[in-house]
Amino acid sequence: MKQFHYYIICILAALFLLPVPPVQAQKRKVMNRPYIDQRRFHYGFLAGIHMQDMELTHNGYKDAAGNQWYAETPNYEPGFSVGILGEFYLTKHIGLRIIPTMHFGTKNVTFLNQLNGERQYQSIKSTYISLPIDVKFAAERFNNYRPYAMVGINPMLDLTVKQQKQLLLKKFDCYLEAGFGCDFYSPWFKFIPELKFCFGLANIIEKKRDDIRDPSQLIFTECVDKGKSKMIVLTFYFE
Repeated sequence: MKQFHYYIICILAALFLLPVPPVQAQKRKVMNRPYIDQRRFHYGFLAGIHMQDMELTHNGYKDAAGNQWYAETPNYEPGFSVGILGEFYLTKHIGLRIIPTMHFGTKNVTFLNQLNGERQYQSIKSTYISLPIDVKFAAERFNNYRPYAMVGINPMLDLTVKQQKQLLLKKFDCYLEAGFGCDFYSPWFKFIPELKFCFGLANIIEKKRDDIRDPSQLIFTECVDKGKSKMIVLTFYFE
């Protein structure tokens, strides 16, 4: 199921990012909004979907009764993203983008007891506020489309961290992100579909669990050395 969701979002992105057919691409057309990219600063808004993931590292910890738990995120659950875009013109092919964004989503975690096969489940809802700072490398514009690649860094703050029975996540994380997209120029606005992949740099598992009163619940935290977040984001910009 997890791989299925991944393939679906990639297929959707490919459909949106496909350029015009090669036969049409050989013909010059009237350029819509020919000077929009040459302004020192231009802005817009965005909406999109994303999938949250978490890569967990285990250490094989066992409690006194011999219980040994393993955790995994077995599937993706689509989330929603919304924000605004500001882009600074640096050169003809390079732009600096600042994109304040909010992400609303969920991570689903399954725990398996290796001793007796017992399973437990945890749903971790998150509301992230993020401030990506990206560098955009655009190709030469032809007619009314222009493909590009981007890389950047994305600090995030989770506004809805709550005490959990099993794993507790930290509020702050920082991502490296890379992706690609295409600018499409209409007579009225610029439409930009983009697919990017985000890789968390910090260990987001909170190991200090002073909130837990039942010592038996500590095994879920103790059995995990670290966890790093990942996200796949399909975004639609409008300028």
